[in-house]
Amino acid sequence: MTDSTTTFIPIILSGGSGTRLWPASRTTRPKQLLPLVDERSMLQATIDRVAALGSVAQPIIVTNRDHADATRRELSISGYPDAKLILEPVGRNTAPALAVAAIEAAKHGDPLMLVLPADHTIGDEAVFRDAISAAAEVAETGYLVTFGITPSRPETGYGYIKIGAPITSAVRRVSEFREKPDEETAETYIESGEYLWNSGMFLLKASRYLEELEQHAPDVAASARKASSAARIDGNAIYLDPVAFSEMRSDSIDYAVMEKTSRGAVVPTDPDWNDVGSWASLWDIAPKDGSGNVMTGDTIAIDTSTTYVRASGRLVATVGVEDMIIVETPDAVLVAQRDSAQDVGAVVAFLKSSKRPEFRTDGSERRSWGRFQTIESGPGFRVLHMWLDPGGETPLVAHTHRSEQWLVIKGVARITTGGTTRLVSPKEFVYIPAGETHRLENPGDDMVEVIEIAIGTNRGGDDVARNKENDEPIETGA
Repeated sequence: MTDSTTTFIPIILSGGSGTRLWPASRTTRPKQLLPLVDERSMLQATIDRVAALGSVAQPIIVTNRDHADATRRELSISGYPDAKLILEPVGRNTAPALAVAAIEAAKHGDPLMLVLPADHTIGDEAVFRDAISAAAEVAETGYLVTFGITPSRPETGYGYIKIGAPITSAVRRVSEFREKPDEETAETYIESGEYLWNSGMFLLKASRYLEELEQHAPDVAASARKASSAARIDGNAIYLDPVAFSEMRSDSIDYAVMEKTSRGAVVPTDPDWNDVGSWASLWDIAPKDGSGNVMTGDTIAIDTSTTYVRASGRLVATVGVEDMIIVETPDAVLVAQRDSAQDVGAVVAFLKSSKRPEFRTDGSERRSWGRFQTIESGPGFRVLHMWLDPGGETPLVAHTHRSEQWLVIKGVARITTGGTTRLVSPKEFVYIPAGETHRLENPGDDMVEVIEIAIGTNRGGDDVARNKENDEPIETGA
C-alpha cells in the first residue's frame, strides 16, 4: 500500500461554463469561480481540499485564458500564488485538458496525477483520502484509476461505471462505462449492485495517460504536444498555442481513453460526493429549514416547501409553491421545477442562439483589479458598483471631461487623489474633480465595494490621461 508520504501533483480542471447553473453562472464568470456552497469559490474549495491531503505538490490548474486573472486570485488566497496555470484559448473538453497537464507534469519526473474537476464537493474527506491511498497502490503499477461513487438513488444526471473483477481488496477493474440513463435504466443499475456513479476524478501516472492517449486518440496527443511546445510562457502561466489547440477535436477522458484501455480501474467509495452540476444538486447538499427549503439571500417563504431560492440583490417572496428552483440575479430570474433543473442549459442555448448577452454576462465587467457593473446611466452621469478583489488596484489615471465621487460601502479602501493617499471606511465619500489623478486600492483580505458616480460630458474609457506607469485599457470610469 502506498503510504501517506506519496506525493501527487493535483491537476484541477477548471474549464466549462456551468450552463445548468444559469443565471448565476455565466461565460465570463462560470460556476467554478462562484461561492455556491460556502463563502469560498468552488475552485478555492477544491484547492483547499488537495492542500489538506498533506504530501502534495503545487497544483496545476487548467482553465480558460479569459479566467486567468480570477484564477490567480483564487490561487493566491489558497496559498499557491506560484502554482502553474495552463490557459486554454478555447474549451476542448477533458481529454485535451489532461493531455497538456500531463505534458507539464512529466517535466517533473513521472508523477501520479490526482485529477479533480473544480466543481465538486466532498463531505467526508477522510473517506476520500482512504480512496486515494487505495488508488495509488494500483496507479503506481500503470492502471488508470477512477473513483466510482456508491449510488444512493437512480440518478439520471450522472454516467455510470460497471465494476469488474477485483485487482486488490479495494480496487476493481472497470467492466464498462454507461452514459446517463433514463430513470427506468438507472433503477436497474441500482438494483443490480454492479454500478457506480462516474465521478470524473482520476489518479494515474502522467506517462501512462500519454501512452494510452497516443494509442487510442493519437490526433489529440499530437495536437496537445504541438500546443504545449509552441506555448507562450509568462511567469507561472502557460498560454497554449491558439492555433494548435483550437484545431484539436473536443473529447472527454472517458471517450478518448477510459472506454478503450485495458488498464482501467475503479475505487468504489462513498465520500459524500456531489457534482454541483445543477440547482437541484445544490438543494441536495445544503442545510434545509423545517419545510425542506433552502433560502439564500433576502427571502420570504410562506406555505412553501422543498424549494430552492437564491436572491442576490432583491427581496424574493414565495407563496404556495413546492419543489421549485428560483434564482434571482441583477439581470435575470430563473423559475423552474426542481426535477427540471437538468434542463436549464436549454435556456442558455436559446439566449446564445438569439445573440442575447445574458448567456455571457450578468452585465458586470471583469478587470485585473476586480469587476464593476453599471447601475444606471443617462445624459451627463453614470453610476457604477465596483468590487475590488483583495490586493486589487485600479490604474493611476485622470479624466478631462468628468468628475467622480466614490462612496465606500463595504471594506476599507485605500484611495489616492492628487498625490495624497488615505484609507477610507464605509459610508465615506471621496470627491475627485476633473483633471485630478486618482487610484482605488484594496489593501485588505476581504472584498471592497465602492459606488462610483461619474458626472460630465464624457464618461467612457477614452477620457483617460494615464500615468506613465500604467498601460492597461481603462473602460470603467475608475
